[in-house]
Amino acid sequence: MVSAFRSAVAVLVLVASAISLSSCMYTRKVEARYPPIGEFVTVDGAAQHFVQKGEGKPVLMIHGASANAREYLITLTPHLSDEPLSLFMADRTGHGYSERVEDGKALAVQAATLAKAVEARASEPMVVVGHSFGGAVALRFALDYPDRVKALVLIAPVTHDWGDGGVTWYNQIAALPAIGHVFSQFAPLVGPDTARGSLKSLFSPAPPPEGYADRMGVDLLFRPPVFRNNARDMIDLKAQLAVQEKRYSELEIPIVVFSGSYDTVLKPKLHAAKLRRDVPEKVVLVKLDDEGHMPHHGKAELIAHTISRLARGESVQETDFEMPSGS
Repeated sequence: MVSAFRSAVAVLVLVASAISLSSCMYTRKVEARYPPIGEFVTVDGAAQHFVQKGEGKPVLMIHGASANAREYLITLTPHLSDEPLSLFMADRTGHGYSERVEDGKALAVQAATLAKAVEARASEPMVVVGHSFGGAVALRFALDYPDRVKALVLIAPVTHDWGDGGVTWYNQIAALPAIGHVFSQFAPLVGPDTARGSLKSLFSPAPPPEGYADRMGVDLLFRPPVFRNNARDMIDLKAQLAVQEKRYSELEIPIVVFSGSYDTVLKPKLHAAKLRRDVPEKVVLVKLDDEGHMPHHGKAELIAHTISRLARGESVQETDFEMPSGS
């Protein structure tokens, strides 16, 4: 009996070692293919990675879950490159190439880390852009640093406690203290193919852009530490939003929300519509009837134009987005 137990333990150790070695090799391969493309600044002892493009009025763009700063380089940035803007695209703490700061899963900490990372380069109030999870961080940024925010542009944002469900089983396991570390070592084995297979539903009814996964560097997500950070973010999000949503009445800046009517990742009626209800005098809600969860791709030019207008201090109204009669 003892001999059989020892043999079983030895086999488990060998398997664990092999999986760990495989994930290390995966990490080296992926980081060679998608190296850092920006600069690093140390915040609270952790290196934070961000990309800066252009000169002018500051715009901070915050990516969503499972993503990184490259997301905006292939969408909005090309449409803003000729504008007098200084664009900051940051890897949220613990994502991309940004190291995780202490308690980095907290929205307040994520917002604070971003604020510290760009404060030396953005002295005047910024237009802050947030997609999906990044929308929650952008809202927290505006709540905690109102003097540093000129306007918000939220794209398919998560904004409120959505009730039951909403967290996948693999994120639930990966977020666990002990077993999560072991489980995350398997992420490189199945994650990349699964992510590519899910793109159609993510973008639907719009088609996924050609080469999106490679251009965005989606494989960076499946490095085990990043995979776990992403899971921890998702696990805690609903409870944090239940507290944060009570503060939305404090917002005193223009907020433009782009919401895809076919978004199946975040139901617009539970998020964008509720934000408009909470701050009706500040929120301009733009409903996109031909988009899902990723409207900043199919409607990149429209969203970029809105960012430029807000950066210039122009007023934006819902009537600006109405289709002409008969069109």
